[in-house]
Amino acid sequence: MDAKDILGLPKNSITQEKKSRPQKDSQRKPDGISREVYALTGGFPPLIPAIEASQLKKRPPSDEKITWQWLPFTNSARKDNLHLYHWVRIVNGVPPTGDYSFAKYNKSVDIVKYTDEEYEKYLTDPMWTKEETDQLFELCQSFDLRFIVIADRFPSSRTVEELKDRYYSVARAMLAARAPSPGDISGHPLVKEPYNVSQETERKRALSMVLSQTKQQERKDAEVLAEAKRITESRMVARGAEESELPVPSNAGPESAERAAIPSDTVSPSANVQHPSAAVAPSTITVDNASILASLRMLRVYLRTYALDQMVQAASSSAGLRTIKRVEQTLQELGVNLKPRVPTKAVCAEHLELRREILTLLNLQKQLQYKEAEGSSYRDGSYGDTPGTPKHLSHGGDQDRIFVPDMNFAGERIGKRDQKRKAPGRLSEAPLPAHKRPRKLKAADL
Repeated sequence: MDAKDILGLPKNSITQEKKSRPQKDSQRKPDGISREVYALTGGFPPLIPAIEASQLKKRPPSDEKITWQWLPFTNSARKDNLHLYHWVRIVNGVPPTGDYSFAKYNKSVDIVKYTDEEYEKYLTDPMWTKEETDQLFELCQSFDLRFIVIADRFPSSRTVEELKDRYYSVARAMLAARAPSPGDISGHPLVKEPYNVSQETERKRALSMVLSQTKQQERKDAEVLAEAKRITESRMVARGAEESELPVPSNAGPESAERAAIPSDTVSPSANVQHPSAAVAPSTITVDNASILASLRMLRVYLRTYALDQMVQAASSSAGLRTIKRVEQTLQELGVNLKPRVPTKAVCAEHLELRREILTLLNLQKQLQYKEAEGSSYRDGSYGDTPGTPKHLSHGGDQDRIFVPDMNFAGERIGKRDQKRKAPGRLSEAPLPAHKRPRKLKAADL
């Protein structure tokens, strides 16, 4: 007998329920994915969207018949009418027409042409003959102004710079001779930026010297440049300090207000007295402001918002993080943006002045709070209890109860213990020393 017999259940009821449950639909493997790869995914959808196989390989229409044939072709970029062969895709027996597909990549340079009369009138040069000039322009046409190759193929010994100078001078002279007016060609690159043979020669000489330097010479040059930069920065800082020490007139504009040093009253006297670490000397502020101005002058071009941020950081350098946050909170309460929307010189100067005044106000409030706390502590300390004075406790009638000890022999200590039990409001006394504790009674004492 088991639980099924007790409950009166048939033995095959569970098996019937299992058989009656519908089977879960197994996920079908998508097309285009092998069974092994799909088993690795565990049936989850892929991270990258799958592409259907129909999009990867499109079948051609059934009415098209495609064949491949070995046919000749010509290239319009060649002038010799050369016939070559390649495989061509033929659709329904109709070969493709048109120029060779790669002929569009053939690009050539338009070389200036001149006649004998134009040469005699505009292009004569004692350093060049007409034959050399003709050979130069033929090579320029053949090699598309690749002057390194042209210098290698040129019959006479001419440098690359000389070949360039002759070509561009001839092109510029012909352009000026054929133009209706000089104003029409004023914006042309050949006229606007003429080729300078002496500058190009000096540039290549300097480049060859740099490339031929050793590691030791490069390190020495780097040290010299670093020292020159340091000297320049120190001179700029000294010059800025001298300019900041000059008196600023009362009618000075925003430009002078921006150059003025940060005043030393941003730190209150109380801060100097109570917090010596937060005190900043005026000379230190002046030097910091001068260094900021010198760094801005070295940039030459900078945003005024960047200069304003630097000046604000210098003004708030002596204040803590909480003070800076309180200054920003005060600006928000006053409805003033943390950064001016139109950062002109006048607006930036007024913004800096407002920040200095708020910082001075906060320092004065801190000093006032400290003085008030100090005065209140003095007033409270004159009437307060001293630290060694015991406090009085009120426990009703138990406080005034007088204890009269019983002087009977052998019952003195017992009476004291009973009295202690009867006085719950009595303060706890110190334990008795060991030599005064009652001795236990023995049988011989009775």
